[in-house]
Amino acid sequence: MNIIIRTDASIHIGSGHVMRCLVLADALQEKAHKVSFVCRSQQGDMIKLIQERGFDVFSLDEIIPTVQPQSSADYLGWLQCPIEKDANDFLFKIKNADIVITDHYAIGKEWQSIVREQLSCQIVAIDDLEREHDADLILDQTLGRTKQSYPNIKCVLTGSEYALLNSNFATLREQAYGRLVPQKVIKVLVSMGGIDSPNATLAVLEQLVTLNNIEVTVLLSPRAPHYVNVSEFCHKKLNIKQIDFVSDMAKIMLEHDVAIGAPGTTSWERACLGLPSIIIPLAENQLSISKALVKAQSAIIVNLNDIENCLLDCFRLLVNDWYSYYQANLKLCDGLGLYRVLLEIDNLNEDSKHRYRLQNAIEYDTELIYQWQCHPQTRKYALNSEPPSWEAHIKWMHNKIACSNQDYFYLIQDTVTNKKVGVVRLDRLNVNEYLISIFISPDFYGKSIGISAVKLLDILHPKITIRATVLEDNKASQQLFKKAKYYKISADEFIRYPVK
Repeated sequence: MNIIIRTDASIHIGSGHVMRCLVLADALQEKAHKVSFVCRSQQGDMIKLIQERGFDVFSLDEIIPTVQPQSSADYLGWLQCPIEKDANDFLFKIKNADIVITDHYAIGKEWQSIVREQLSCQIVAIDDLEREHDADLILDQTLGRTKQSYPNIKCVLTGSEYALLNSNFATLREQAYGRLVPQKVIKVLVSMGGIDSPNATLAVLEQLVTLNNIEVTVLLSPRAPHYVNVSEFCHKKLNIKQIDFVSDMAKIMLEHDVAIGAPGTTSWERACLGLPSIIIPLAENQLSISKALVKAQSAIIVNLNDIENCLLDCFRLLVNDWYSYYQANLKLCDGLGLYRVLLEIDNLNEDSKHRYRLQNAIEYDTELIYQWQCHPQTRKYALNSEPPSWEAHIKWMHNKIACSNQDYFYLIQDTVTNKKVGVVRLDRLNVNEYLISIFISPDFYGKSIGISAVKLLDILHPKITIRATVLEDNKASQQLFKKAKYYKISADEFIRYPVK
């Protein structure tokens, strides 16, 4: 498909929108889609970086004189021009597209309707602010966000399980399970985003240098207005290392014990790798994310004006309760959101549509799963043929959903009827090694649901080894795993190695 992404970066917008779109664009291009960007030229844009990453960029003319946003929430100021003009500028550059993806707080329903009518394309909207859209698919990766925030949209993906993270994060998450409580020297990662207009970075460093037994890594782009001041400060300190750019953020995060940074996509990156954090909101649109992270007990918030008075006390609190913050972070994001979003974008194309999807089980599903678990057909070939008691099932479900951060528990959902039709689980055995368990609702036998679900695991979990234990007389399941190209290694054992 021909996919066009409309997004911007600037000294006011920051770099987050472009960076998460690049993650998605890389993955779409790997799947043989043609991906191009449309960006407005302005101070702090990232057009050159996007081009260096291998994408064509259609540049919209810079608006002169530059519009200065009146506040961090003046999103129309971010756009630099009226919505209709921006849409028409876009259409002057783009004459055809199968899908247009928008990731811009000033671009919503009005812009999308103009473009859809002209190009007869499908629209994917990436948003964090519960705005109104004319879209076929909406992605809002805000923690705790629900589909009800976007009524009348055909497909809505909400919550941090859809966070757009580079695939390296899911890979290194396996190593993050082995993190240890920091002992003598605490390694601190400071990353306030690509721009950091208020210079929170320097304010944080001025407090951290008063502590003993810490090593600090600072990430700050040369595009940041205070880059020179921060760089000069860092070079005078032996225990502070300043880096302009990293190609593997996951690796850097895994090497540190604590992070101090702005909320945003980096919040989900830190969560995926179990990195306890102090978060400092730099804009109004980051407040809801900050509150959600604090509610989840995965981070401590320090307001910009309170850095001098509160940062060190909060740092000590975080370090003293490091392990609980580590565990809370792991529960928030598994790093597989990119794969989930790609599957749903595939579903916009009828030629590649998947009939089923895998969605995370929630405690609301407890009774439905119990009914399936107790059905004679389910128990017939279960490794334990005795049905569980209701009390035991409730406890088991709670442990699997609320307490586990290393296993995967999915409901299989029909994308046409939205009915839940089965369960597939991956229970962690070892590093990069999981045991699969699958059963289908007896009401939906004979519809190839099992093989569809197992093939979806190949897409969502390509980099792990999956083992299956199947009773020898369970001919249907034996045939299922053979058909799914699992290797039979004994009478009742199958294995799938990482997918190349």
